[in-house]
Amino acid sequence: MQNNKAFSLMPLKLRLPYLYDLLRELVSRNMKLLYKRSLLGVAWTLINPLLQLAVFAFVFQTVIPIQTPHYASFVFTGLLVWTWFQNSLFEATGVITANRPLIRQPGFPKAILPIVITTTGLIHFILALPVLIVFLLFDGIELKPVILFLPIINLIQFAFTISLSYFLAAVNVTFRDTQHTLGVLLQLFFYLTPIFYDHTQVSAIPPAYYLNPMVHIVGAYRAIFINGTQPDWLGLVLITLAISIALPIGLQFFRRQSDRFVEEL
Repeated sequence: MQNNKAFSLMPLKLRLPYLYDLLRELVSRNMKLLYKRSLLGVAWTLINPLLQLAVFAFVFQTVIPIQTPHYASFVFTGLLVWTWFQNSLFEATGVITANRPLIRQPGFPKAILPIVITTTGLIHFILALPVLIVFLLFDGIELKPVILFLPIINLIQFAFTISLSYFLAAVNVTFRDTQHTLGVLLQLFFYLTPIFYDHTQVSAIPPAYYLNPMVHIVGAYRAIFINGTQPDWLGLVLITLAISIALPIGLQFFRRQSDRFVEEL
């Protein structure tokens, strides 16, 4: 506890470089562990979305045809965004229990671990972008200057994922079935998010549907990649305002619970 206080009292100009170096090393370690003794390496991050794309393309273009332009690019964009969100949130929920040796080190900044997981997911998303661009070009979609808004949307999704991760990671230490419950909920929300269907073509959608932030985030990616238009800034601004409230609360809850992590692990 004294070492934690010592770290918090460290001058900001010393603390930030330390945290940056620590984040870089932990992300590098995480990437190496993920693909240790793997023949395909990072290609595994694309295999699942590509297989899902093949299934959805077969079902909704052959069995039950739906009229969605550029369907392959439409679905693949949604799958990449959702894969980053789902994998990061699920892994971040169990990150404390999965890193007992680090948690037991005095003075270790525990709050960095969910950031490490989400950053790893962001790297996977960036590595998949060239494949997405190939899909877009093959579909005859011309990339427009609005693609420059991509980092802003990335940042919003990153902060949204972290906001949820802090709360879930802390709760999972006490209630170990949190991660399993989350897996079921993520499966549910996959169908409540327009990944393989265009919600604008569905009639009588209840207003509560739009309370799902991922509806707006996925739509923002499709706007800049596929439609070549500005994203729905109103929806993104509302999500940002919600994050500005949820993130400090989640971080504070995580820090309060972190004092008992060592005992409960």
